[in-house]
Amino acid sequence: MPVVLGLVLLAFWLYCLFDVITTPDEETRNLPKILWVLIVVFVVGIGGVFWLLLGRPYASTPRMAFGSGPRPQVPRGPDDDPEFLADLERRLREEDK
Repeated sequence: MPVVLGLVLLAFWLYCLFDVITTPDEETRNLPKILWVLIVVFVVGIGGVFWLLLGRPYASTPRMAFGSGPRPQVPRGPDDDPEFLADLERRLREEDK
């Protein structure tokens, strides 16, 4: 049981540390970002709780997540393109004549 508790604490600490590091400087609350990093690193259990309650940006400010935003046009296969299929059908009919 102590091993599981230690792994949960480690995962929580890593989550909070990663969250502090990836949060933009201007969105941190109450303290500068570097101080939040130091608090989370040196005050292992309580520092993460402090970050989540006092330093993390409010949920109303949307942050860009990895992969969010407009997606680039994905190349389509020829069998998904109705123009290509119509042209192919037309060419096949011309060859049969």
